[in-house]
Amino acid sequence: MQHKKALAEINAALLEQGYISDSAIAMAIHLSKTLKKPLLIEGPAGVGKTEIAKVMAKVMATELIRLQCYEGIDAPQALYEWNYQHQLLHLKMLENEAASIEKKEAQLFGEKFLQKRPLLKAIQTEKPSVLLIDEIDRADEEFESFLLEMLSDWQITIPEIGTMKAKSIPQVILTSNRVRELSEALRRRCLYLYIDYPAFEKEVDIVTQKVPEINGHLAREISAFMQELRKMRLEKVPGVAETLDWATALAEMHFDHLEKSLVESTLGVVLKDWDDLRHTQDSLSELFEKVKVKLRVE
Repeated sequence: MQHKKALAEINAALLEQGYISDSAIAMAIHLSKTLKKPLLIEGPAGVGKTEIAKVMAKVMATELIRLQCYEGIDAPQALYEWNYQHQLLHLKMLENEAASIEKKEAQLFGEKFLQKRPLLKAIQTEKPSVLLIDEIDRADEEFESFLLEMLSDWQITIPEIGTMKAKSIPQVILTSNRVRELSEALRRRCLYLYIDYPAFEKEVDIVTQKVPEINGHLAREISAFMQELRKMRLEKVPGVAETLDWATALAEMHFDHLEKSLVESTLGVVLKDWDDLRHTQDSLSELFEKVKVKLRVE
């Protein structure tokens, strides 16, 4: 019964921050916090993976520290760098001092000249933060191995200073769009959560929660349309983020229902690929029929 209460509290806290959760998400967050293990979240783009970290930081009333991964990222870009301009200025000020070269050099490589990047910053905060390592699948295997070592030891060695141990252990969230397969070692180190596109009723709830000014019938039509659109063979399948963009745009223009001409003129909010756009425009009549059927069934 105690774990049910904990899950209910997590769901309520997430909902208070505008995030509509479910039992799997609440359980993954609960276990990650309880076991103090990183949580790896996979799923299509735009389904709310990153949002979980943002909401957790708000719920925990702590800082969100984000490391955005990309192709070619290496350890120094994620850890720290020296503020060379301040070092040069300080060196200029030391020119007339009688101190030895070794002493001057030691002054140049102190913590005041150290610019902390996300990973170092996350373990040097006094209060545990939420560390979001976003799109880890875009980094290469070498960076992944380095990250795995850091998550195990919770310390960083800086040659000029020495080993800096963690002042606090952050709550770690990793996200992946499955651009490449992650290593087994990293997967074993983490708890795992997969977030798929939401079911129809959940998507309606998300739209009405995030776009409160929207007409209720329009929210259901948009959600039904998106459900049917994702069944098509598209190069870039739209996620919930695109649903919300579309809902916001139509609500601000004070529409209360979908019609073909409106959909055709606003599809660029939802689809970001020319072939997808053309294919969808050619299939609008069929899509509208499917939407009508879905709304009658639901």
